[in-house]
Amino acid sequence: MVDSDRVRELLRSEESETRRLIASLSSDIKDLAAAREGDNSDDEHDPEGSTLAFERSQAETLLRQSQERLTSIAEAEQRLDDGTFGICTNCGNPIPEVRLEIRPYALTCVACAS
Repeated sequence: MVDSDRVRELLRSEESETRRLIASLSSDIKDLAAAREGDNSDDEHDPEGSTLAFERSQAETLLRQSQERLTSIAEAEQRLDDGTFGICTNCGNPIPEVRLEIRPYALTCVACAS
């Protein structure tokens, strides 16, 4: 049996952490865009390290993944309300509590996630 209060607490914590990450990434992307505007050098061929375009691409990917995580968290809350939380959406077996403790928005059991 799932402790719905504990799960809601975990989901709120994940949501809060994810929103902080989104804010930070959004700021980083804005800073990288501003740095690129103010710099007329060819950062694409800079032998000193990663390019601004590469860093921005990484930040945008992390931002997209974080936004997807927010959607997954909201869907997990809905499954909790519907009484389907903790049931693998693929095979219908229970998702182990230890998996839900680590990833409370998990859709699948460990076997199906592999």
